[in-house]
Parts: sequence; C-alpha cells; structure tokens
Amino acid sequence: MESKNVNNVPQKSDDDLLKLINESLNIPKEGTIKKGVVVKVTPQEVYVDIGSKSEGVASITEFKDVQIQPGDEVFVYVDSLDGPDGRTIVSKHKADFIMAWDKIKDAYQNNQTVEGKVQRQVKGGLMVEVFGVSAFLPGSQIDVKKVRSISSFVGKDIKVKVIKINRARKNIVVSRKEVIEEEREKLREKLFELKEGQIVKCRVTSIQDFGAFCEVEGFEGIDAMIPISELSWTRIQHPEEVVKQDDELEVKVIDVDQKELKITLSLKQLMPHPWEKVKEKYPIGSKVKGIVKKIVEYGFFVELEPGIEGLVHISEMKWGNPPAHPSELVNEGDKVELVVLNVEVEKQRISLGMKQAKPDPWSVVDEKYPVGSITKGTVKDFTDYGAIIELEEGIEGFLHVGDISWTQRFKSPKEALRLGQKTKVKILNIDKKDRYIELGIKQLYPNPWEDIMKKIPAGTDLQATVKEVSQRGVLVQVDEGLEGYVPASQLHKKGDPRENYKEGDVLNLRVLKVEPHRKRVLLSEKEFYRAQEKVDVEKYRSQPAKINLGEILKTEIEKLRELREGTEEEENQTSEEDKE
Repeated sequence: MESKNVNNVPQKSDDDLLKLINESLNIPKEGTIKKGVVVKVTPQEVYVDIGSKSEGVASITEFKDVQIQPGDEVFVYVDSLDGPDGRTIVSKHKADFIMAWDKIKDAYQNNQTVEGKVQRQVKGGLMVEVFGVSAFLPGSQIDVKKVRSISSFVGKDIKVKVIKINRARKNIVVSRKEVIEEEREKLREKLFELKEGQIVKCRVTSIQDFGAFCEVEGFEGIDAMIPISELSWTRIQHPEEVVKQDDELEVKVIDVDQKELKITLSLKQLMPHPWEKVKEKYPIGSKVKGIVKKIVEYGFFVELEPGIEGLVHISEMKWGNPPAHPSELVNEGDKVELVVLNVEVEKQRISLGMKQAKPDPWSVVDEKYPVGSITKGTVKDFTDYGAIIELEEGIEGFLHVGDISWTQRFKSPKEALRLGQKTKVKILNIDKKDRYIELGIKQLYPNPWEDIMKKIPAGTDLQATVKEVSQRGVLVQVDEGLEGYVPASQLHKKGDPRENYKEGDVLNLRVLKVEPHRKRVLLSEKEFYRAQEKVDVEKYRSQPAKINLGEILKTEIEKLRELREGTEEEENQTSEEDKE
C-alpha cells in the first residue's frame, strides 16, 4: 500500500524505488541482450562492460570467427549476473542467435535466398555464417554435381537457402544446391528465348585447347562455348590463333541444350566459306597436279595449293589390286597428276584419284587378252588356293593350284612357283565387270591322261619309288610328273605303313585304276603278289612230272620187308603143323 505525506502526495514503496533506480542506472537482467564494450581480451576470455556491477565474461571461442579487441562494441546475452566466482557470464553466440532468429525463420518460411560466408570445413560439410550465426551446409547440398574439393569454398561468400531450423537445439541447416537448381531453372526458362541460327554478342571468358568459353550478352551464367572446329574454316592447332581472352565477338548460335544449360556458338559461320571457291576451282573429273605431303597407311595427302589438300585413298592409286603400302608407288615431295573424284565443302575434303589419270586397262582387256590366247605374266602373290599373276600394270589374273599341272598334285602353289617368276599362261575366262581373269598353265599342253590310260591300263604291273608314307597309305612316283597311290589295304605287308615302308623303297605294284580327276594312278602291292603266286602255280602245273628215285627205292624196300616177314610166318606155321 502506498503511503501519504503531509501534502497528501502518494509515497513510493521500496521495491518501486529500487526499480526506478535500476532503470535509471540501466542495470542488465539475466536472459536479456545487452550492448557492451570490450574492455579486455585474454587467450581464454573476453571481458565486456555491460553496465553491471562487474564486467561480463565470455569464452574466447565465441569470437574465433571475428577479430575482437578492446573498444569493440558487441551484443551479448546475459546468462548469469552472479555466476561462478561471482562473475557475470555472457554469451555472444546466444545473442547472435536470438537477434538473427526472426530473420532466419522468415527466410525459411518464405524460401528466401540469403548471403552467407563459409567459415570452416567440418565433418560432413561446411560451417556458414548466416545473419551472424553459424549454420551447417552438408556436403550433399554444396552443388548439383559432385564437389572435388570442399575446402576450396572456405572463406568464400555464397548464396544459400535455409532448409531446416530447430530453435531449441540452435540448429540451422542451409543448402547452396537448392539456390543453384532454382537459378538453373530460371536460366532454363530464359534459354527458350534463344534459337539456333540467332546472331548474338559474347565476350571470351577463358580459352582451352578444345575451344573458347564465352559469356553471351543477356544470358550471363549460362555456359557457352565456341569449339575449335567452329573458330575457323581452315585447320588451326589452338584457339588462340583466332581469339584472345576478353575479345568481344559476334557469333552464331548453332545449338541450345535446354537440359544441360549449354550454348554452342560458331564464329566461322559468319565468315565466307573459302571452300565454296575450291569447289568451283576443282570440279569433279578435272585433272590436277599436286605435291605429296604426307603418306599414311590408307593413302597419301596431296597439296594442290597452300591451305588446300586432298586425299588419294590407297584403293585409288593403281588399276587392279592396290599396293601393300602407298610408299611402294609414291614418296613425300613427289609431283603427281591426279583426277578430282569428289569435293565436300562442309568437311573441307577433296577426294583424288591417281589411277584415273591413266587409261583404264580393263576397258580393252577382252580385246588385248581374248579367251584362249597365250601370254606371259609375273607371279606377284600367293593365296591358299592359287597364285596372282600380273599380266601388265593394272591387270592381274588368278591361277588356281589345280590348273598348274595335269598330273601333279600341289598342296600349295608355292610348291610349283616362286615370287617374281615369269611364266606362260593361257586365258581361260574373263569377267570384265568384276575385273577377274582366270588363268591356266596346264592348258598350254594336251591332256595326257588318255595316253596314260592306254600305256598303263588296269592290270598292268610296274615298279615305282616311294615318295611319301602315311598311316593311310603310300604315295609313289610312277613316272616323271606322274604319281600313284597305294592304300594301306593294298599293301603286301600288314600293319602301320609307316613302320614297314620308307621313302625311296622300290615296290612291285599292279594298276587297279587310272583316276584322271584325282591326278593319280590307284595301285596295289597285294594284287601284284597275288597274281605272281597264280603264275607260279600255273607254271608248276604245266611242267612234266619228275621221277624221284629215292622215294621209289624206299617203297621197294618196304615191299621186300613185308614179303620177308610174310614168308617167315608161313614157314613157322608149316613147322608147327609137321610137329603135330
């Protein structure tokens, strides 16, 4: 209850008086935020004058992200007026958090983008200062793509969104990724304004080996690049031959990637194409001259004039089969005469032919080499089934291994011919369309098999020398250039032929069959000896009988012995009868 003085004026109570005194002195209260002045800084603590009976004390760790020194003004939260040792305990962190909370809450609720400064790297991400307080930026929320070096963000100012808050735990989580995705979406919408073929202005921001990166006017923040192939119509080794950093250019949009937010530009397409004149200067079918500049596996490059080169493919170097390597026909620096086969302006290519500069020998091949005619050729190569014979430059024919000899069988053409050998051949067939000539050597001579069949018909006995022995039989040389075959079943000796016969043995044989299609004579050793045995038997039977005296005498002696024994028995019987 208020008291009254003599003048009837209400008197204040002691509590009210104390309150008025505290207010006049601005004495801080626990749980409030006060503005104070730093008076002392030690390695462990910061002392702040907040107008209380003693200075407020805060841990130095609360100031490690800022440079603090005496005289600085700071806001602190009064934790305790009478803490340990009677000291006033204050906190900068709590003050910062309370003062910033409304702003953080508003940014969270309204999905606002806010500025932040990366303080340090921690486990799982980064600590970012937002509105003066620390917030956690997880590693997964730093960028839309994988970040190679998280530490590279420390000390940088970045834009973030508040994606999670908890006041009780003083927990704030932010995301830079969401800001990037939002900005990319805005840029993606803006990209719809840009069309292919549009002419725009840009500034070169950086140069790489593969092209120049640019910033397109009105589309800042979107990746734009001029590939090295779009900088010049002529071949260049590096983009710096054409552009430099910070160059202002007028370019043509050739591709817009809405999904990846990329723009591809071209500088050369706003310049006249030099190859348009090349096409007029070197029409298809025209004859040109050039210098061999470079030889590769698949052909060689020819300089027609400075900056203009064409390719002669290996298949266009000579008529007939191409060379094994272009260097067989040309060397670098050679002057050559060629024919233009094709001109591709966009690809800056000229296809040239060397063989076309000379008449095609195949155009008159059937006149020059009619079927049945005999000519000479050179063995150029072998295949498994025959030999390639060159009749003249650009014209080659094929000699099958079966057309080398009437009587000899060759497993490979190399057994009968050698590379570089010149030989006579007969033209058997010509396919002008497919550029194919069939040749023969055996057709130069009459087929001898009729004479062979007359000379050694079935049943003829002969001697032959063993050439080769296998498990299945024996190959023999019947005559020069003529082979015979004795199957294992027709050999006189039983068992494995390889154990009983050897090369060089001379065998007695009988002709079973002459086989022209197999180029051999089928023979039998067994039949020879069987026939020989019959001859011997017949010869024996046809000879007169010979008297064998020994046998006759032996027989006569036996007869005399039997006669003597019979006489003695009779005499004995007579004597007995007389006695009786």
